[in-house]
Amino acid sequence: MEPRARMSSAPPLAAGSRAAVRLFCIPYAGGSASPYQPWRKVLPPLIDVDPVSLPGRDARIGEPPLRAMGSAVDALVGELFPRIDRPFVFFGHSMGALLAYEVARRAEEAGLPLVGLLASGAPAPHLHARSRDLHALPDAELVQELRRLGGTPREALENPELMALVLPTLRADFELCETYRHRAGPPLGCPVHVFGGLGDEGVPREDLEAWRALTSASFRLRMLPGGHFFLHESETLLTHMLARDVVELLSQSKHALEMGTALGWGARRNR
Repeated sequence: MEPRARMSSAPPLAAGSRAAVRLFCIPYAGGSASPYQPWRKVLPPLIDVDPVSLPGRDARIGEPPLRAMGSAVDALVGELFPRIDRPFVFFGHSMGALLAYEVARRAEEAGLPLVGLLASGAPAPHLHARSRDLHALPDAELVQELRRLGGTPREALENPELMALVLPTLRADFELCETYRHRAGPPLGCPVHVFGGLGDEGVPREDLEAWRALTSASFRLRMLPGGHFFLHESETLLTHMLARDVVELLSQSKHALEMGTALGWGARRNR
């Protein structure tokens, strides 16, 4: 069993914050919280963008990465749930989408005000057994696979010292995904919005459509220009869609009225 890990994300919202909803952003395999930081300036003030930092990257490079879905989900639950004080949405890309889905299930079981799941660049979790065992490849073959997938700068791939630092985390992340097995259960009660890359050969449209079976609420799928890392290639379009979706999800959620009344947002709006 892996040791319990502490997750790291933004500090709690300050009193009187204009944010009505928190958007937790979970990284893809080998990724960090850094790509999500600029979204804080792009998305509207009512959305508090909260990039989540996982062990083995960012300022936590010295911590061992988590290799199993269960350990990662337990760590996220322990870190994020005590801080939830208003409606929230999960966004995750690739590995992050799987993590977001499993944490969303736990959030609904706990009765927390989850208003939606935004899953990006990942097959539906119950299809994930199709994955190849990339984590077991020799270093040279793994680097070639990273080159094929894109998303890793060429300069990094051609720097042996740097790759020696990042490959253990990548292997752990791939192992987490590739050993994951979906546990049957009731569908999510919140809406699920899914995003895919038009040029992502590894995640075809039918695998994205399969997310529809995992929610009893509304489902939406949109395809954006780009490959597996379309979130970078089409970042402006994606963040525009995310902003619109989060506002829409919040407006349609019963949690918005309940939490707004408790926090006095309605009174502020009526002044």
